[in-house]
Amino acid sequence: MEYASRILEESVDEIALLPGIGRKTALRLALHLIRRGPQSSRRLADALNKLADNLQHCSRCYNISDEELCSICTNPARLDKVLCVVEDIRDVMAIESTSQFKGRYHVLGGLISPLEGIGPSELQIESLLERVGMEEIEEIIFALGATVEGDSTSFYIFRKLQGKTVKITAISRGIGVGDQLEYADEITLARSIQHRIPYEDSLKR
Repeated sequence: MEYASRILEESVDEIALLPGIGRKTALRLALHLIRRGPQSSRRLADALNKLADNLQHCSRCYNISDEELCSICTNPARLDKVLCVVEDIRDVMAIESTSQFKGRYHVLGGLISPLEGIGPSELQIESLLERVGMEEIEEIIFALGATVEGDSTSFYIFRKLQGKTVKITAISRGIGVGDQLEYADEITLARSIQHRIPYEDSLKR
């Protein structure tokens, strides 16, 4: 397609880079912004600029945050001694949507995957081990996807925690094998958290 405007074409090119957005949808979105007027585009641009310039990772749990510490880490109502280990920020959002978990989180930033060149040193595993000692964590919940990478990462951390006085559990397998937490429905995910099991028992399944 030949665009009458190079500016429009550049906008479509950028929007089409978003996941799940093809060029036709990108064009439709760009034209929608034009119809809504320049103020709408400026508000969107301002929000995206803040996303790029001001958003950061929590220095404690590595969730996304507007400040050095995220709102979950600074919330005095959360349980300090229970730590839920997740792959990324989408999993935090998925678990929070269930309103069933009242502890705190640790975001690894990925999973161990030798085929993709991702080893333990590329993830926030060392900082997790430090938190266990410094914060006197009593329970760690593995809430990683039911995939080979998720299981391998859980087992690696489990081995690293051997000898420490911390209870290690895993969410129950209400989540299907191969599934990601972010795609699980809220009821299934809530039940998986509520009925978590000792991690050693999950190895026998």
